Amino acid sequence: MRRALTLLATLLLLPPAGAQEKETKTAAKGPRIRVEPASFDFGRALPNRALEKEFSIRNFGGEDLVIETITTTCGCTAALTENKVVKPGGATPLKVTLQTRDYSGKVERRILVRSNDPTTSLLEIKVEVTVVAAAKKTRGSGLGGS
Repeated sequence: MRRALTLLATLLLLPPAGAQEKETKTAAKGPRIRVEPASFDFGRALPNRALEKEFSIRNFGGEDLVIETITTTCGCTAALTENKVVKPGGATPLKVTLQTRDYSGKVERRILVRSNDPTTSLLEIKVEVTVVAAAKKTRGSGLGGS
């Protein structure tokens, strides 16, 4: 009886015959953009530094992915890619540079990638850093020594 209930529950939870195949075919049609990693935290950094991270833009769709524009939310951030067209199953690097300038504390910036992906025409990538002041050196207290 328990086995029959388990089988019945499994059958009820499965999609109708052919639905999964149809879903897979639909997902394969057209370009599909994905970035890896989806975001990045540089951790702690000093002011006036240039921080760099390479992301990977992937096309997991069935047609060419065309990267139309790449913009950033601040002039302190730049993003460049080698290729504007990514073949199905392919990838291209996206090199991001974040300048810490004279900022202090947590800094968040976004990279916006516009493409011909019909489901995600605008992909947003977040980068962040916590800018900290350099530790000041203190002179010895005169204790110890000769």
